[in-house]
Amino acid sequence: MKSKKAKATDEVTTEAVDLTQAPESNEYFVLRLYIAGLSPRSTLAVERIQRICDLYLAGRYELTVIDLFVNPEMARQAQIVVAPTLIKQSPSPKRLFIGDMSDEKKIFLGLNIVV
Repeated sequence: MKSKKAKATDEVTTEAVDLTQAPESNEYFVLRLYIAGLSPRSTLAVERIQRICDLYLAGRYELTVIDLFVNPEMARQAQIVVAPTLIKQSPSPKRLFIGDMSDEKKIFLGLNIVV
């Protein structure tokens, strides 16, 4: 009988852990990443954001990469002065990330991704 009780206790503990995990959001993310050509920082930013999106937002995101050298007018319209810059258009609130996207913790917080 002791082994049955031990198993039941283990199962309850496992269920309790599962219940504390945050439910997966069904929000759809619209992201724009502004880069400056194929510079190392721009390339790294694209790779990092693509990886984050593929792992944590699979099937729930639209990522548009805009090269400032190819589309300078889009940068002016969005008032982008530094590249790389990631803008989370939706869901609200709008968020802006500047740099090579190496601080994943800030990106997770800004995109409201629970890891």
